[in-house]
Amino acid sequence: MAKDSSSSQTAPISRSRFPYQDATLSVDERVRDLLGRMSLEEKVAQMLCIWSAKASHLFDEKGSLSLERLRKHLRHGIGQIARLSDSRGGLTPQEMMELSNAIQKFFVEETRLGIPVVFHEECLHGLAARQATSYPQAIALASTFDPDLVQKVFAAVAEDVRMRGAHQVLAPVVDVARDPRWGRVEETFGEDPYLVAQMGLAVVRGLQGDGSFEDGRHVMATLKHFAAHGQPESGINCAPANVSERLLRDVFLYPFREVVQKAKVASVMASYNEIDGVPSHANRWLLREVLRGEWGFQGFVVSDYYAITELYRRDEALSHFVAEDKKEAALLAALAGVNIELPDMDCYPFLVDLVKQGRLKEQVLDELVAQMLRYKFMMGLFDKPFVPVEPGRVELKLEADRELALQAAHEAIILLKNDGNLLPLQPKPGSTIAVIGPNADRVLLGGYSGTPKYCSTLLQGIREKMESRCKVVYSEGCKITVGGSWQEDVVRLPDPEEDRRSICEAVRVAREANVVVLALGGNEQTAREAWSKNHLGDRTSLDLVGRQNELAAA
Repeated sequence: MAKDSSSSQTAPISRSRFPYQDATLSVDERVRDLLGRMSLEEKVAQMLCIWSAKASHLFDEKGSLSLERLRKHLRHGIGQIARLSDSRGGLTPQEMMELSNAIQKFFVEETRLGIPVVFHEECLHGLAARQATSYPQAIALASTFDPDLVQKVFAAVAEDVRMRGAHQVLAPVVDVARDPRWGRVEETFGEDPYLVAQMGLAVVRGLQGDGSFEDGRHVMATLKHFAAHGQPESGINCAPANVSERLLRDVFLYPFREVVQKAKVASVMASYNEIDGVPSHANRWLLREVLRGEWGFQGFVVSDYYAITELYRRDEALSHFVAEDKKEAALLAALAGVNIELPDMDCYPFLVDLVKQGRLKEQVLDELVAQMLRYKFMMGLFDKPFVPVEPGRVELKLEADRELALQAAHEAIILLKNDGNLLPLQPKPGSTIAVIGPNADRVLLGGYSGTPKYCSTLLQGIREKMESRCKVVYSEGCKITVGGSWQEDVVRLPDPEEDRRSICEAVRVAREANVVVLALGGNEQTAREAWSKNHLGDRTSLDLVGRQNELAAA
């Protein structure tokens, strides 16, 4: 029976009093003991997360951590906090260490059972945070065909994340990309299931190490997006995957199965799309029979952001309309085997009522919560919940990681053709190089990127290398989109007449040069996750956007 939530159930217990607090016991023994002491509300709290609510639940009006608000909103604890790094406009490494420890102190010392919280972060190609190393995008890392290098990259990423106080990363993407119009292709390791699997294994081994997490330098990895997200109908993000079961298993499930069984990944994220009419977040066959039953997955399933809500309705994005309300959406997801709702508390708070109304057995929650508690114990969060705060430690590591990032960038470069052995350029003294194009003087990091301490553009790099020997001139030529950052939701197209004037200027610049370096392509708006109705990134055509073909011809 569910325990009540009286005042006796909210007072902190004595430290080192119960078996679950005894580090000499096995993880399974500790989980069993803790679960048996939890109230219904405390169990459901472990299935919740906050992100957009951080400002109101964690901080006061001045942006300082508020214990009063924590006590009011999170007195039963909480499973996870999303992307602590983006709090208060973006935290420095030092700020994140200090804040994660302060928040963790509340959960460990002031909640009744002292269950620590997991902080998760985005790490597609490096931690998406301030002053974090940005490595080549996943599709570029795949082109290295070097799993050992990729494992080193993500071992470095894991250490950076853990040093700042976080414990789980939402990576890697092991979707097999089979429609190039889909805006998320850059997040994948390509179209070949074997290559995707090998890269996925390398990433998870880099992030998780040997899976014991004993050294405090590794984090829980999250395979995503399960499943068949990489060939959406018409290339539209979140559209249905219309594939047979044979194709599903041979192509789209293969990388997931390989990584689950060979690398013991901690977590899997369900996908936004539907397969054969069943949304993944409500798909018992996919999450229970295949993932857990056939493959023996022992970790936990996280929802994609707001995807449980989308089983019902979310006006600004995809909606499946398979649930009559948010309560039924929670019921469908829990029965399917989704352990935790990310990133905010929207549907899963209704789990308390569902159990009390007899619509959901509490044993279902016990199973889902136990799988997450197990990893909190494995991560050592009950015994060593805090991260060492050592000023300058992360900065020293980031300096050391620059060499690895450069190596990865060098190995990711693809040269399609080199007519007449033009490359590498050997300009004569006094000659002129024209660097032209909308991507010539842009920092292009791609989606899910942080803000690295050091950035460069093609133009800056050529000037740095060549200006002592020759003249370097520049013209933008035309625009792809106005602004063009990944964070800008609305895509604004440039004025055609302004572009044509810029093309004329580029031709003038090119005429005075001995060689032209022309930088064309896309930007972070023309290929990205189309996660809402005004944040689009899928394509109907692979043609160059705007007047780039006119620029090249001119």
